Amino acid sequence: MLQIAIAGSSEERLKEEHVAKVRAFATKLLRWKDEVILVTGGRGGVMAEASRVYSAGGGLVVGILPWEDEGNPYNTVRVKTGMNYPARSVIMLNMSHSLAVLGGGIGTMVESLLAYDLGIPQVILIGTGMSSDSLVNLLEEGSYDYRGLAPVVVTEDPEEAATIARELAEETSRSSRNRR
Repeated sequence: MLQIAIAGSSEERLKEEHVAKVRAFATKLLRWKDEVILVTGGRGGVMAEASRVYSAGGGLVVGILPWEDEGNPYNTVRVKTGMNYPARSVIMLNMSHSLAVLGGGIGTMVESLLAYDLGIPQVILIGTGMSSDSLVNLLEEGSYDYRGLAPVVVTEDPEEAATIARELAEETSRSSRNRR
């Protein structure tokens, strides 16, 4: 199974345009529900909305939760890490084949940069109205720095973001199988 993580705001009051993009992403990802596990931080906002759509469509959602948090009701599996947010994010990212950045603030941006440093490919959805839209300003030829540790792809289209996330995950899975 491919494991695709999402990073996004935990704010409960999101702009409707942002919510619509998150729903479109999760709906498109359902096309591959038999081969994709959605991995999230397990909490509210973007994570809850994507999880709601994905689980309602029959997809498996794993919430990697901070502390002893119960998370949102749409997590199929809850992993209570007992750890703070950044430590929880390391677990979430390390178990994933790719990351989709779906709009958020500092936590979302930290997860994006951390994923890059860990060599996890990602797609950034822009046009969300959130601070993470500005991550594109850090990119140099599809990478955050000269090392080119992992691809960083940008799109305004949430359905394209889902397709890219799946393609990146497939490439990561294939390359990790070839290293054995």
